Amino acid sequence: MEIIKKTFQFDLQRFGEGATLSSSLSGLIPEETSQEIIKDVVRGSTILKLAELEPMTTATKKIPVFLDKPGAYWVGEGERIKTSTASWTQVTLTAKKLAVIIPMSKEALERSRVDVFEELKPYVVEAFYTKLDAATLMGTGTPFTSSILAAAENAGNSFTRGSVAGQKLDDDVNSVMALIEADDQEPRAFAAHFGLKSSLRGLKNSQGDPLYLTSVRDGVSEDSLFSLPIEYSRNGAWDKTKADLIAGDFKKAKVGILKDIEYEILREATLHTVTNADGKPLSLAEQDMVALKATFQVAFLVVKESAFSVLRPTGFGS
Repeated sequence: MEIIKKTFQFDLQRFGEGATLSSSLSGLIPEETSQEIIKDVVRGSTILKLAELEPMTTATKKIPVFLDKPGAYWVGEGERIKTSTASWTQVTLTAKKLAVIIPMSKEALERSRVDVFEELKPYVVEAFYTKLDAATLMGTGTPFTSSILAAAENAGNSFTRGSVAGQKLDDDVNSVMALIEADDQEPRAFAAHFGLKSSLRGLKNSQGDPLYLTSVRDGVSEDSLFSLPIEYSRNGAWDKTKADLIAGDFKKAKVGILKDIEYEILREATLHTVTNADGKPLSLAEQDMVALKATFQVAFLVVKESAFSVLRPTGFGS
């Protein structure tokens, strides 16, 4: 279970009346607040915008996946129609626990439980989507058996930016796409770090037409490259030393989310990753504090490794 610890200073005057934390030191975050947290996690996460989402009601879920699609045949007059079967396999999504721990003053226990959750919601959301993207895209601190970057590496689909003399960035991106297409897969989207945007924005074809376009759909700005959508990682999860851009059919990656978010109030713990001014770890008991631990369960699996390829940064591996 991954634990993220953040400090937070409460404005105690903002908490209203109602059921208090002290009357229920553990349980489920209220359903409405839990749904809002998950919606905000989806909005802030790159992988959740691109991958195929699978609803989950238990910690494991088996889903059928196509290996080979059934074929069709030309049939002559009087000939027997050939049979063709699709090749299927079952894969299992297994949810892992991701937790955030937020220290707060002991007085917060006597404040409205709902208001405490509402106050903490932005911090819980940010911690969840940052850690989730880092694990699923980059494989950083991941509890999962695969990541998007590892899938591209395992498939041998890696191209280093600037490795071909005289080749421009758009040609490099095309080379990355070609690695996927060589395996009869189709790249359908890109993911990239936000710092790459300015370089992509200036790309043009031989006629001088822009290869990078921005459109507005339902009031939301959408960017595209080579007519494929591109999502930028803005939350610090992306490792720029390993990848500039990832291309892929992101529907070949599955993400499962359990809707319930559990919480627990910690009163005696020592938080070793949170240090005081003297360099010592934060001790809740000694400093008259408590902490809220929120736990989120999510599953992730790459179904087809060759559906992904990576553009490495200039000089990677040298």
